[in-house]
Amino acid sequence: MEAKERTYNGMLMNGFLALAFNLIVLPTLAFLTMYYAMDILWLSIPAMIVLSLAFFIMLAGYFSQEPNEARVMVFFGKYEGTFKETGFYWVNPFMEKKKLSMRARNLDVEPIKVNDKVGNPVMIGLVLVWKLKDTYRALFEVDTQTMATSTVGTDVKSIMNALEKFVRVQSDAALRQVAGQYAYDDEDGSAGELTLRSGSEDINRLLEEKLDDRLALAGIEVIEARINYLAYAPEIAAVMLQRQQAAAIVDARKLIVDGAVGMVEMALERLSEK
Repeated sequence: MEAKERTYNGMLMNGFLALAFNLIVLPTLAFLTMYYAMDILWLSIPAMIVLSLAFFIMLAGYFSQEPNEARVMVFFGKYEGTFKETGFYWVNPFMEKKKLSMRARNLDVEPIKVNDKVGNPVMIGLVLVWKLKDTYRALFEVDTQTMATSTVGTDVKSIMNALEKFVRVQSDAALRQVAGQYAYDDEDGSAGELTLRSGSEDINRLLEEKLDDRLALAGIEVIEARINYLAYAPEIAAVMLQRQQAAAIVDARKLIVDGAVGMVEMALERLSEK
């Protein structure tokens, strides 16, 4: 059966109640043990050691969580579930609590050079809005901890930076795949075909689908993906500009000729009527 994210339902309690027990009940028990068993060393010393250890061990179980954050609970290597409630809580101190952000993140992919359908080099860039959807996949399907550059590979910043690297690489690959399927404009391809310049909405929709397929492995949801930069590569930009200017001149002359012919036809029709 495929493993997937599930809600954590293990040992968990309100952090303030646990804090009251930790700071009031345990010291009180320690004081009473020392007071009533002062003459019984074989009983008082072990009891004091146990209570002191319990006091310090409990301190490791506290955590606070803000909206759109999640804690992945791992108990000695076993995934126990994901906790997404907000507030101050106490959990088993031996539970590893890996923090993840569920907030939307923005990624601006710098323009890259790709070849369009007919082989012309073009520069194309992308803006992507994404968020984490499945915490299990993000942590255990993608090697985020090895990819993290921080010395502490399990902190939220390191893990989210590693996920962002994964998103950036996959965005680059999806952008190259989509851009290679279409011509830059109608002049480069067949008339009536979808092009990168004229079919922006359809291209963006296709790009979102490709990114969704690629990023689903890491439990990432694509909110929006849009091409924000599109131009010919510098080495052919001047030539293409001259071609566009020539095409514009031809179109203008054609319009003038069509207008002149139309005026002659109109004059002939008027003469025929009279």
